Amino acid sequence: MDLQVKVLEENLTHHFEVIGEIDAFTVPVLKERLEAVQHIEDVQVVIDLSTVEYIDSTGLGVLIGFYKALQKVNGYVKIIGVNERVERLFKITGIDKIIDIEVKKGGSNDATV
Repeated sequence: MDLQVKVLEENLTHHFEVIGEIDAFTVPVLKERLEAVQHIEDVQVVIDLSTVEYIDSTGLGVLIGFYKALQKVNGYVKIIGVNERVERLFKITGIDKIIDIEVKKGGSNDATV
């Protein structure tokens, strides 16, 4: 499946709407978009995963790497629209302890690794 990343910029806040599956084959698209803003001082980023049905370990690695890059420039990232399975994955891996996560209300999409 293809991955689309739509970007909306408002001042220093960048909204990324991720559509599709995040896996080893599609993650370069997401990584390229995120890298474009990871060096901006004080950047604020919102990543919307409400239409992501699947994420694997390469996707998790990109999100962690992006978080670490933003820490170096005093940036902030929040992930919104997370379904129950992705939330469980974030909890198992501890990502929910370092990145601000907002869970989508209702519904359960398959996002197993």
